[in-house]
Amino acid sequence: MMRRLLLDRSAASAAEFALVLPLLLLLLFGIIDGGRWMWAYNQAEKATQMGARFAVVAYPVTDGINASYIGVNGLTQGDLIPASAFGKITCNSTGCTCATTPCPSLGTYSQANFQHIVDRMKLFAPGIGYSNVKVEYSSSGLGYAGNPNGADLSPLVTIELSGLQFTPITTLMLATLNMPSFTTTLSAEDLTGNQSN
Repeated sequence: MMRRLLLDRSAASAAEFALVLPLLLLLLFGIIDGGRWMWAYNQAEKATQMGARFAVVAYPVTDGINASYIGVNGLTQGDLIPASAFGKITCNSTGCTCATTPCPSLGTYSQANFQHIVDRMKLFAPGIGYSNVKVEYSSSGLGYAGNPNGADLSPLVTIELSGLQFTPITTLMLATLNMPSFTTTLSAEDLTGNQSN
């Protein structure tokens, strides 16, 4: 009886399958996680692009970028504003700061305009929070002092999205991965909302 039991191979495929099953499941869920990562990455990238597009045509987060440059460094009406005349303004969910000098007056911060930008981004990536987004205005070298048709300066508008987390299935939802930061920069267009709204 013992000899027959040792030579019996009828359950060998079940034992082999039990040994291979964890590796197969790990491979399968790894492929699914790879696809989910690419999906989340694409969502965040497209949300950043949409945020930048909306920010360059809609109302700015701060009205400090609409300052007049007549008289600044001797500029007169119609003079080209040099890139060195405008530093960098960084705005987040709580306010704006001068990140690089020289900055014009920061003006009035509009939390509503900031939230409009982020809300537009949430249409592409619902997991974005207000604290994940920064809006930067920096010099493009485009603009003329005393522009009668709008802002004197047409700044570069950069949207930065950071601090997003990704939770893979293969870690049994116990661990998260930090996603990279996403940035998109465009030169400002309307900055009044007249065309976009």
